[in-house]
Amino acid sequence: MKALYTLVICCYGLILNIAALFSDKARKWVAGRRSLFSKIEQWIQGIDRERTPVIWFHASSLGEFEQGRPVIEAFRETRPECKIVLTFFSPSGYEIRKNYDQADLVTYLPLDLPRNARRFVELVNPSMAVFIKYDFWFNFLSELATRRIPVFYVSAMFRPAHYFFKWYGFWPRKQLRGVTRFFVQDHESRKLMNNAGFENVTVTGDTRFDRVFAIAKQKKTFPLIENFIGNQQVFICGSTWPADEKILFPWIREVIGERQHNQITGTSADDRQPGPGLKFIIAPHDTGEQRIREISEGLNLPCIRYSELTVENDKTAGILIIDVIGILSQLYQYAWLAFIGGGFGSGLHNIQEPVTFGVPVLFGPGYQKFREATDLVRLGGAFTLSATSELRHTVEKLTGDPELYRKASACCRNYVDENRGATEKIMQWFRQDR
Repeated sequence: MKALYTLVICCYGLILNIAALFSDKARKWVAGRRSLFSKIEQWIQGIDRERTPVIWFHASSLGEFEQGRPVIEAFRETRPECKIVLTFFSPSGYEIRKNYDQADLVTYLPLDLPRNARRFVELVNPSMAVFIKYDFWFNFLSELATRRIPVFYVSAMFRPAHYFFKWYGFWPRKQLRGVTRFFVQDHESRKLMNNAGFENVTVTGDTRFDRVFAIAKQKKTFPLIENFIGNQQVFICGSTWPADEKILFPWIREVIGERQHNQITGTSADDRQPGPGLKFIIAPHDTGEQRIREISEGLNLPCIRYSELTVENDKTAGILIIDVIGILSQLYQYAWLAFIGGGFGSGLHNIQEPVTFGVPVLFGPGYQKFREATDLVRLGGAFTLSATSELRHTVEKLTGDPELYRKASACCRNYVDENRGATEKIMQWFRQDR
């Protein structure tokens, strides 16, 4: 099975090398790994390997990094004598956080081949390895187990449909036997792991709640965006995909069209309608040039790109398109409502970021795998929809009933507050004498 797994990884690497001829993201993935080991070798030359422990953290992408960031920074505070190595699998994480100042070395994770795992672990020689949420790279896990290096998973989450718990999951389950401890998000995950024979499982919750709470407490300001907003309400469409935009764009055109009609006729809109006082910020999941053009053309309305926003043009359109990565989590502070993308595709994106600001959220029907989404739908802080008509109805309902909106907003804030503390629980485990 290990040989078959390694063959699949080899094929995956070959496919990405071919894709690099056509895809900018794949190109970055390949290019970032070319000088990876030279970079590590250069870094370790200035380190006393006998006296300086190294803690290795791995995040698949930017979202997982933000989820694990509180733990990284807690280790930096409590273990200042250690060096921290941070690896990413995806360019969307590495390119944004390659200068992260709480890590001593930030690099890509080598392709999970036995020779790469052996060389990487030998060079870095970590005293422990921490994987954030998932990314089960079995050759790396095997190498860490061979060298008896403790391995931890933080904010892990398991579901019954996961391949680990299927009849064909025997070999992957066996590879997890070398993990020292799983810090999981919920009791269902612990129960699944216990039933599979793993007792080294601790329920700590989701560290992402600690991260979004910190973002809300240390929020940055964006003067140009504040000028764009003026005194109007903001509807943010965050991490959207084309499937989400098929639902959103007809309604946005209706709202902007109503605003233009009222300006031409000099009439006032019904107070229950959000149109005249609503501006839109659209932050797609993919901020590549092609996607930004698709959004502008799909809306067929005056738009401004964030990269082109100035004090001279900030009032020329009611739609701002975010064409950079890394600021969306902070922009939710300006939102009245937020639509979160991914619910019409493979998976819902981060809803904790707007929720921590007390912003009620809307999303598509594919949210059942996400505990925070199912909780907030049940509690009244989130609303799910399947069509433009449902989007229109939900917005009108929240606009026309201030008390309903107030309760939804309070529900969101309370939910984040009640679910904080996972980082401290994890650090308490490490502080114990083990």
